[in-house]
Amino acid sequence: MNPDFTIVTASYNYGHYIRECLESVAGQEGVTIEHLIFDGGSTDDTAEIVAEFPHAKFVQEPDDGMSDAINKGFAAARGKWVMWLNTDDRLKSGALKAVLDFAQGKDDADVIYGGWDFIDKVGKHMRAMTIFPFQKSMLCYLGCYIGSTSAFYRNATVISEDLHLDVSYRYVMDGEFYNRLAALGKKFVYMHALLADFRIHGANLSFRHKECSNASEQLVLEKQYAESIAIRRAYGWHSVTKVPWVWFVDGMVFGFYQVKKFVLKRLYRAFVPLIEISESSNADRS
Repeated sequence: MNPDFTIVTASYNYGHYIRECLESVAGQEGVTIEHLIFDGGSTDDTAEIVAEFPHAKFVQEPDDGMSDAINKGFAAARGKWVMWLNTDDRLKSGALKAVLDFAQGKDDADVIYGGWDFIDKVGKHMRAMTIFPFQKSMLCYLGCYIGSTSAFYRNATVISEDLHLDVSYRYVMDGEFYNRLAALGKKFVYMHALLADFRIHGANLSFRHKECSNASEQLVLEKQYAESIAIRRAYGWHSVTKVPWVWFVDGMVFGFYQVKKFVLKRLYRAFVPLIEISESSNADRS
């Protein structure tokens, strides 16, 4: 019988964080799970740590980056719902049972996503991130506001249809994935709950090179920006084509959605009750 959830983790030399990730999955109750770790050849103690967790399946082989490793997990996934959980992130205690209960009766939901807590490198709580129901154009023009660490994809209508990550995207692979799903008419359903912990430690792929000290770092940052631009060109409006006007329209639309996001987050937080789930036993809120 297929499990309720498949958790996919792409791994490479993050042994100093992966134990917390594994513990957060192993501690989930009331659901059946498989946890697939696809490791690109770690040379630290990752393999030894994973071996301590019998729930996890560890595959170590070369890959073409994070997106490729995640796609390997997607291809092997047997769970009714599939997610990817980064090695430095962790699920809240009770999160999977809460998602499974929330999904009951929502047979048209292809993606269920929720909120998350930001934590620092030692696991200390920084701030909560709750959002709001799906906004297709905002996702395209403002950027990916859905946290992959708290998003779940129905296997039968997403993963099994070979809708996987585009391996040519190295930074905004989640944003391209969600825009592509939306363009195909997949339904996103928001769950107003804090489901996971997203760790900020300075080496996060999406946070690197924000302050560039040399030309090489600036080039990497420009490549990251280019992925977002490509998403807007592929999935956004096409009525404006001349480059100076494209930049002007992008800037105006970005500003509009910044304001809209600010308002929606606060309205939703003020008037919609947060779905309470069990607190993560390893979350430091001091």
